Amino acid sequence: MGWVKQWLAGLSACFSGFLLGAYIGWSGPMEKPILNGEAYSFSPSIEDWSWACAMFTLGAACMCIPTGILVRAFGRKLIMMIMLIPGLLGWGLIIEARHTAMLYAGRFILGVCAGGYCVVTPMYTTEIAEVKVRGIMGCFFQLMLVHGILFSFIVGALLKPLPVNIVIGTLPIIWFIFIIWLPESPVYLVQVGKPERAMKVLKSLRKTDADISSEMAAFEAGSKKEIMVKDAMVRKTTLRGLIIAVLLMMLQQFTGINGIVFYVTGIFEKAGTGLSPSTCTIITGCVQLAMTFVATLIIDRVGRKVLLLISAFLMLIANLTMGFYFKYLTDKNIGWLSILAIAVFFIGFALGFGPICWLVMAELFAEDVKPICASIVGTSGWLFAFVVAKVFPILVKEFGSAVAFWVFAFFSIVACVFIIFFVPETKGKTLDEIQGLLS
Repeated sequence: MGWVKQWLAGLSACFSGFLLGAYIGWSGPMEKPILNGEAYSFSPSIEDWSWACAMFTLGAACMCIPTGILVRAFGRKLIMMIMLIPGLLGWGLIIEARHTAMLYAGRFILGVCAGGYCVVTPMYTTEIAEVKVRGIMGCFFQLMLVHGILFSFIVGALLKPLPVNIVIGTLPIIWFIFIIWLPESPVYLVQVGKPERAMKVLKSLRKTDADISSEMAAFEAGSKKEIMVKDAMVRKTTLRGLIIAVLLMMLQQFTGINGIVFYVTGIFEKAGTGLSPSTCTIITGCVQLAMTFVATLIIDRVGRKVLLLISAFLMLIANLTMGFYFKYLTDKNIGWLSILAIAVFFIGFALGFGPICWLVMAELFAEDVKPICASIVGTSGWLFAFVVAKVFPILVKEFGSAVAFWVFAFFSIVACVFIIFFVPETKGKTLDEIQGLLS
């Protein structure tokens, strides 16, 4: 039964991905009622709304590096539990917002939570996972994230703004309940001189007849390396891993995901699909969820690199199609094409760039630099998301939707080239073997 507890621990920790998805997805269905003055006593401008979306990404960027420092000092579990406080504070501000400043502050604080989630959760999940299931468990975070996005899309379509905020605002409490029972990461326990506890945790997370001696030996060897962080950071393997992970995060954002998710309702309104924007949003959300399930099942069979390449190619086709549609076909009464294109985009993203970027972030680095490197990668990812959140509406306003999607298509081409020539395959390899690849 050890593997059952291992998977349950991973899923419980990765419920933070559900929270993150709900926070991201919230902006889609809430855009129209907030701009129309139906949600609050004030009506923000489109510029105000773009800042509300962008403040979330800035908050996340600000928290990634502090999270890397905190998890090294206080452990993974405690930091996850502390995230309850800013989560409740952020939603309190959004629920009680009386002016745009409160909305900005609430979204920024929720972004702080998001930055913490995306660093500590993938780290924790890979540290408790056996090598043979690390790929599957590494996808749990993204799998829960797309559940959260779809949850917000559905709740936003069914409820008025205040109940939407209250329902999503209770999610941090549910996550707190899930993680109370979690064991601390065995990697952290070894690092702080508690190998007996680490061994006990590993035994509880493995099958009864599993040999954990090799895992413990690897953890202890990593903890005994007396090396300054600045020296570890300039190792060839660290620098190569950092460059690959940061560029993957850049391409994850610049191929368009958060530009589409943040403004998906408005995109479908402009596309004239014949269906309500909320219905189109839910359809595409279901497609993304289904394909993330598929990615979770096949990632340890097909491999990271192949799935990333398929992902980039599908997003390229989708972005080119959306650009062509907005340029030439909006008056042709074929709105179904825009639904199909966005669905293909979500299929592509869910198969590769969604789950694998977070997994690779946790796989590419040695234990002595993983917290700081994961923090740097997470920070860069959210800064790139901020750029997309701010630039996408400007591109649409100044140059039209077609140009915006063609820019995303260009970066999809860059992603294909980068994956082919620079991204290593990490399927089935131990962390030491991955370091050997990078060297």
